Amino acid sequence: MKKIEISIPESVDERDVKMYVAGILFEKGVLSSGQAAELVGITKRQFLETIGEYGISIFGETFEDIQKSLEWLK
Repeated sequence: MKKIEISIPESVDERDVKMYVAGILFEKGVLSSGQAAELVGITKRQFLETIGEYGISIFGETFEDIQKSLEWLK
């Protein structure tokens, strides 16, 4: 596994940074949910339960995608 190091201000929560990075890579299909959870240092279940708080869906669809799918109901 590759390792990177970044410097962030003390005021920035390290876990939030890890969640955003893991979430983006998960959303793009680069990482599985298990790999993303490992990157953050939490369980897969914890990752799946909290990633929505960072604006990332575990279902791979955006709000706009869902709205378009429901157009036929109108």
